[in-house]
Amino acid sequence: MASSNFIDYVKIFTRSGSGGSGAVSFRREKHVPKGGPDGGDGGRGGHIILKADKQLWTLLHLKYRKHVHGNNGESGQGTGKSGAEGEDIILNVPLGTIAKDAETGEKLCELTEDGQEIILMKGGRGGLGNRNFKTATNQTPRYAQPGEDCQEAWVILELKVLADVGLVGFPNAGKSTLLSVLSAAKPEIADYPFTTMVPNLGVISYRDNRSFVMADIPGIIEGAAEGKGLGIRFLRHIERNSVLLFMVPADSEDVAHDYQVLVNELTKYNPELLDKNRLLAITKSDMLDEELEEMISETLPEGVPYVFISSLAQKGIPELKDMLWEAINDGVEEEVQEFVEEDYEPLPDADYNPYQDRIDLENEADEEE
Repeated sequence: MASSNFIDYVKIFTRSGSGGSGAVSFRREKHVPKGGPDGGDGGRGGHIILKADKQLWTLLHLKYRKHVHGNNGESGQGTGKSGAEGEDIILNVPLGTIAKDAETGEKLCELTEDGQEIILMKGGRGGLGNRNFKTATNQTPRYAQPGEDCQEAWVILELKVLADVGLVGFPNAGKSTLLSVLSAAKPEIADYPFTTMVPNLGVISYRDNRSFVMADIPGIIEGAAEGKGLGIRFLRHIERNSVLLFMVPADSEDVAHDYQVLVNELTKYNPELLDKNRLLAITKSDMLDEELEEMISETLPEGVPYVFISSLAQKGIPELKDMLWEAINDGVEEEVQEFVEEDYEPLPDADYNPYQDRIDLENEADEEE
C-alpha cells in the first residue's frame, strides 16, 4: 500500500437529480370528443448512492472527483406517458467508510458490509400529471405538479481501516517489524522516526487454519491529540479495532510512563477507546536478561496483560499470538453459552412419543370397560 496511493479522507460536493415535472395534456383523437386529461407523471431524479466494495482499500479514485451530480428525471408526456427516471450515480467505497456532513459534522451513514448500499442524496420525486387531478367537479384540470428539487451538500468521506488488532506505540517501537514477522505484509522499516506514513494491514495465521487481521498505524507522540507529529489523522483507524496492542521498547527509560502517555493521548482523542481490550508488549526484549525483565514487570500497571517480545529473535511471539487470539474472542464463548441456555431447546429423546399421553388415556378407558 504505497503512501501516494493511500487516501483515507476526501471532501466532495454531491447533488442528486431533480424530479421531472408532470405533463398537462388532453386526449385528442378522431371520433373521441372531450377525451379528458392524460398528462403523465415526471420521472424521479437520480440518487447518489454509496456502495461498499471489499476489493477497495483506499478512496484514491474519489480524490480528484470533487463534484458528483445526479441525473434529472424527465418530464411526463401526453397519452399517460411517464418521464424516465434519472440514472443513479453509484460511488464504490472501501469497507469502513463513514460519510459526514462537511458543515455540521453530522454522521450521515456508515458502510461495513460488502455490497451494502446506502442512498447518500435522494433524487427529487417526479411531479404528478394532470390526469391525477381529475374529479367529478374538475374534469379538465389545466395544471400539474412540478418535480421536487434535488438535494445537495458537501460531504466528507472518511475511511477507518477494519482490523481485529490495532498496534499503538511511539515511532520506532517495532510495530512495522512485528507486522512483517507475523504476516506477509511488507511495511517500510528504517531506523528513523515516522517511517510508517500510512496504515498497513496484515493477516496473522493462527492454529487450526484460523487467522486475524492486524493494523499498523503511524507512530504516536505525546501531544498527538493537539496535533503534534502526525496528530490525530490516523487515530481514527484504531476505532475499528476490537483489541489494542500497546508497544513500548525495552530500552525506554520508563516503560510504565510511556504506556500511560499513549493511553492519555487515546483518551483525549476518544475516551471510548479505553473500553477496548488492551495488551502491552515490551519490544526489543532480546537485550534484557531475566533480572531486568523482573524489574520492569514490577513497575507495569496492574490489570493489563503484558508480554516481553523480540521480533528479530522470535522471542515471545507464540505467547503474544495466544494472548491476542484470547482477547479477540473474549466474551464470544459467554454469548454463545447464554444463547444455548436461554434460546435453545434440546431435542426430545429418541424414544419420546408425543402421542404417549393420549395412548395411555385410551388404554385406561379400555381397562375400565
